[in-house]
Amino acid sequence: MVYNQKITKEIEDLTAKCLSNLSINQALYKEYDVQRGLRNLQGEGVRAGLTRISEITSFKKVNGEKIPCDGELRYQGIDIHEITDGFLKEERFGFEEVAYLMLFGSLPTEAQLKAFRTLLGEQRTLPKNFTRDVIMKAPSKDMMNTLSRSVLTLYAYDTKADDTSLANVLRQCINLIATFPMMCVYGYHAYNHYIRDKSMYIHRPSNELSTAENILMMLREDRKYTNLEARVLDLAMVLHMEHGGGNNSTFTTHVVTSSGTDTYSAIAAALGSLKGPKHGGANIKVVEMFKDMKKNISDINDEEEIKSYLLKLLRKEAFDKSGLIYGMGHAVYSLSDPRANIFKQYVKQLAHAKHRDNDFKLYSAVERLAPEVIGAERHIYKGVSANIDFYSGFVYGMLDLPTELYTPIFACSRIVGWSAHRIEELINTDKIIRPAYMAVKEHEEYVEMKDRK
Repeated sequence: MVYNQKITKEIEDLTAKCLSNLSINQALYKEYDVQRGLRNLQGEGVRAGLTRISEITSFKKVNGEKIPCDGELRYQGIDIHEITDGFLKEERFGFEEVAYLMLFGSLPTEAQLKAFRTLLGEQRTLPKNFTRDVIMKAPSKDMMNTLSRSVLTLYAYDTKADDTSLANVLRQCINLIATFPMMCVYGYHAYNHYIRDKSMYIHRPSNELSTAENILMMLREDRKYTNLEARVLDLAMVLHMEHGGGNNSTFTTHVVTSSGTDTYSAIAAALGSLKGPKHGGANIKVVEMFKDMKKNISDINDEEEIKSYLLKLLRKEAFDKSGLIYGMGHAVYSLSDPRANIFKQYVKQLAHAKHRDNDFKLYSAVERLAPEVIGAERHIYKGVSANIDFYSGFVYGMLDLPTELYTPIFACSRIVGWSAHRIEELINTDKIIRPAYMAVKEHEEYVEMKDRK
């Protein structure tokens, strides 16, 4: 029997009834201060709880007044510039090191990092026949749906799937961090073969390689990649790993975790949130916008022609007629996005290595000219700057990552943040925190009583 996908007259009539009876007066959202899309007009996020995992600063108070400032991002209290400077200057891969920081609250020693990398390497394995029976069957053109299905199916292979004890949840999270790249890349290969009729090849990950290296190696038929390619992807993954407690998918993780559900369901919910084009799919829109821009601009060195095109974007006369310049502006940041500032210098290096200097020149021109055009055309309540999505799609294209994997690669980064937030939520509920707190108090009282004797 064929799955019924027809929208009948009855469905259309019922749809009209939904519109008639379920619409809410838009003025009420302002009256009751409801923050739709998890952001208010000041760019502040809705919090599902308190968090120490990461923190964003975009405004500072001066004499009681909020003043826009250069964006700041901290992971576990450490500034993102300090974190990235550490591994970039020493030419180390940072993903595993920063994942340790996220999960355990402090940067690892050399011995701790070595042990953690070994642990991740040992976990880079899927259940027997999982690739064949789950990933390769019913492949989807949407890799995020494929990834969600794979995550939910892992529940059936886990004999302790519903055990929400801290040690078990940590085990599950580390396993997901290790296997997300495999499920993403294998899902793409299945789609590429069964739907696009291309060649099929499955490369096993290496315990000796970093996460970024494994992604490039598993994705490419010849398994080859350059050191610069792997390091730029590694940096991108660190910068996408986490972004405050109020972003949509992290909010989802906290809310769903608070219900007491299993890890696989919580992470699948977060994936559903990330899939939305307003959250995880923005970099694809940036790439498509630049393709259209190059078709409609005769001279990329003519700044007036570039500004004219940008103005058409704002006036809904060009590209998708949404009125947006994709990659410019951010729901939280005002004057600058620290992730974009860090990323840009390495994007330039990769563009030069890939003979894409002219493209980088165009991106840089748009980054510089767009705030001017937006400022002249619209009244905005805060500054406008390039965000991380402005450059990430460009980088993924230079790395020959298919667009179908842009958002899943984001998920391979953000699974670390989701895991840290899930663990944090569990620790700070009565179920865990109160017995632990009481144990500490009892120990302190015992020591105090012993000292008195």
